Amino acid sequence: MSGAEQGPGVLNQEKFEQLARLGDRVDEALRLEFINGRIGEKAVPDGAHGRIIVWLMQLCSQTLPGAWLFGEQGIRVESYRSGNARPDGVLAPIEHFVNQGEWASADGVLMVVEVTSSDSDTTNRDRVEKPRAYAETGIPVYLLIDRGTHEVKVHSLPDGVRYESVLTVPFGKTVPLPDPVGFDLDTEPLTHWVS
Repeated sequence: MSGAEQGPGVLNQEKFEQLARLGDRVDEALRLEFINGRIGEKAVPDGAHGRIIVWLMQLCSQTLPGAWLFGEQGIRVESYRSGNARPDGVLAPIEHFVNQGEWASADGVLMVVEVTSSDSDTTNRDRVEKPRAYAETGIPVYLLIDRGTHEVKVHSLPDGVRYESVLTVPFGKTVPLPDPVGFDLDTEPLTHWVS
């Protein structure tokens, strides 16, 4: 690369991590991600968002002993370029992230979870960019709780480019979470928390 390509205005993995550390000190509510060569900012979660994540944490811990749904754990994503994501939930063995630092490897992650927000970028970020990045990384299951459409989308069978299977059900139905998660998710509670 020429010097111009590495100048101060070019964002790369190292510069992103420096910026993310600065953001954490400046504003506790700021959550940055670096996906598909683009920096993104996540909206501050609201009460219903938090309740949905707690509900999923409880279900996962009851159903999958030895695993935990970690909230806001940073993971490295995208096989062909450097990227960082901070999913709303990352299901992994309970010891998986020990000694890995802020941006951990996604190897061994069982599922990632996103709950949509009301910000203007949620369509592009949660419905387009993240499924692609998670599939490229080889994460077996991507669970999207889409509060805008009142649907749950289960993405599975990553082929290194995209998820080959996407199962969509409306809130209130039961949806199977495929292996390695391997349990049925009754989405009825979502009808009470999302208006």
